[in-house]
Amino acid sequence: MMGKIPKSGKSFKGCVEYCMLKEGAVVLDADGLRIGEVAHTIADFNMQRKMRPGLGQAVGHIALNWSPEDAPKLTNDLMVSIAKEYLKKMKISGTQVLMVRHHDTNHPHLHLVYNRVDNEGKTISDSSQRWNNVKVSKALTLKYSFHMAKGKDRVNRQRLKGADKVKYQIYDQIKAILPTVKSVDELQKQLGKQGISMLYKYKSGTVEVQGVSFGKGEYQFKGSEVDRSLSYGKISKTITDNVREKQKQQPKERIAQLKSLVDQLREVIQQSEHETHYLNQEPQTQYLQHEPQTKYLDTPNPKIDISDDVDDEAIYGRNRQRKGQARTNTR
Repeated sequence: MMGKIPKSGKSFKGCVEYCMLKEGAVVLDADGLRIGEVAHTIADFNMQRKMRPGLGQAVGHIALNWSPEDAPKLTNDLMVSIAKEYLKKMKISGTQVLMVRHHDTNHPHLHLVYNRVDNEGKTISDSSQRWNNVKVSKALTLKYSFHMAKGKDRVNRQRLKGADKVKYQIYDQIKAILPTVKSVDELQKQLGKQGISMLYKYKSGTVEVQGVSFGKGEYQFKGSEVDRSLSYGKISKTITDNVREKQKQQPKERIAQLKSLVDQLREVIQQSEHETHYLNQEPQTQYLQHEPQTKYLDTPNPKIDISDDVDDEAIYGRNRQRKGQARTNTR
C-alpha cells in the first residue's frame, strides 16, 4: 500500500467531478458532505472553505494504492477502515472527507478528497506531508500484511503524473550520476545539466550542511523524500565509499596492465628469437639422384607351337648349320 499525494489544488469542482464521475466510480464514505448530487458535494466543500477565504489551495487529495496481489482481501469496508486510520496518522481529522473507489486499473485504489479548512475554520497543514505519507503507508502495509514492493525499480513510470513523476525523474538521474562523481559539488554540477537543482540546508549561523533538497520545475523535495538513501549524509558517504573503492582497484588494474604488457613483450621476444634461429641456419641443398631408368617392355614370350607335323630333325639341323657359319666368320 502507498499513498500518492498530488499538489494541493484550488478547485473542489474539478477534483470532485474527476473522482465521482469516473466510469465505475463508487462512493464508499463521506463525512460532512451530501453525496446524492455531485453539485451538492461541491457546494458543501466550498461553503466550509469560506471560513478561510485567504487559503487559496484548500483542496486536499490523496490516492491510496494497493498491489494487485492484495485485491482478493480488499473489501470496500476494509478499504474505508484503513483509509480512516491512514488519515488519523497523517493528522488529517475534524474536516470534510470524501472517499471514492475507482476500478479503472488492475490495482485497487481509493481517492480521498478532504477540506484543508477544518470544521472549526483552522487550516490543516500540508508541510512534510509526503515524508509522513511514506512512513504511514509502510506502517499500515506491515500491519495488515499487504504486498511490499521491492524497491523503486518496479514502479511503472509511465503511469506517474505531477509530483510523483518528477520525484522519480530526480531519483533516476541521481542514481545514474552518483557512481561517476568524486564529490558532492560535482554531483550538483552534473544534476544542473539535467535541469535538477540541488540546494543545501545549513546549520543556523554556520556553514555546516545539515540537509539537501532537489528541485525540478515547480516541484522541490527533500533528499529523504525522494528516497531514504538520498539524504545529505548518505549521499556523502556513498560518494566517499565509491572513491575509496576506485582507489583500491587502481593498483590491481595497474598490475593487470603491467602483466599484460609483460606477456606481450615475452611473445615479441620469443617470436624474434624464433626468426633469428631460422635465418642463421645453413641452407641445405637436397640432391636428388636420378638413376637412369631403362624401361622394359614386358613382351610375352612367344610360344612355340609344336605340333605333330613339324620335323624335329629339320629344326635341329638348321641350328647346327647356323652355329657352323658363326665359327667360319670368326676365323
